[in-house]
Amino acid sequence: MYYKDNPEAVKKRDSRRMFVNGKEVSKSHPLHRPGRYKSLDDAWSHEKIESTNEGEVYAITNPAWPDWIKIGKAVRADDRLNGYQTSSPHRDYEILARIPASNRHEKELEMHKRFEDNASGRKGEWFKTDESTAILLFLEETDDTSKDNT
Repeated sequence: MYYKDNPEAVKKRDSRRMFVNGKEVSKSHPLHRPGRYKSLDDAWSHEKIESTNEGEVYAITNPAWPDWIKIGKAVRADDRLNGYQTSSPHRDYEILARIPASNRHEKELEMHKRFEDNASGRKGEWFKTDESTAILLFLEETDDTSKDNT
């Protein structure tokens, strides 16, 4: 019998998998917890999520604030983006760029410094700069990271 034709085997396999917003989370991920969740906040407390270093640093834009770009960190940038969408009736936040980070807390601080040095203004985690500059800063960071790993 084919594996997928055996409902008990599929049910057993799926009981060990984690999905967040329909996307599977690897069993090797430090926040893996079997089940189906809309966001990581549904699976874990904020404190547990913040205690995890692995993740991404991202740049988010919204056309309501042209030339303002938010630099943030998350375990998964897509999950964080969904949180932003709930505060916008137009659901118009977009991820402009992202980079993986073994320590997202440190990498976010590094990116804030890069953006502060290249932006004409700052309000918290929002930086006044154009999208092209933001993308270049993320590409430079990606290049620096790949050089460090060689």
